Amino acid sequence: MKKGIYSVIFMLIALTSYGQTTDEMRNFDTHFAHTVYFWFKNPDNKADRAKFEASLQRFLETSAFAKTNFIGIPPEATREVVDGSFTYSLIVTFESAEAQEGYQNEAPHLKFIEECKDLWEKVIVYDSNGIN
Repeated sequence: MKKGIYSVIFMLIALTSYGQTTDEMRNFDTHFAHTVYFWFKNPDNKADRAKFEASLQRFLETSAFAKTNFIGIPPEATREVVDGSFTYSLIVTFESAEAQEGYQNEAPHLKFIEECKDLWEKVIVYDSNGIN
């Protein structure tokens, strides 16, 4: 019985002290959006994609700053104005520009870059402040 209680206490401490909870990640924060597009050197390489997705998930799960996130791949483009040339997209929201700056320098983000930077040939970032 004591072992089970200690496990629950440990899990609660871990969830509340590092990174965002699942419920917090569902509430889209309209203050600051960080949108990243990645073009891979070998976009059809399944091992590269698996490595990227695993590293990105680990990073986002442990980020102390990211409020919400969305990881996407291009859909089948049905209109001329849709650019589906990227391999992955990432949208991360923050409570402020300062929080986004903290994210840029946090250890999980830097580890993700180090693990995956050899996979992409191009990255474009669009940052936006909310108008509300």
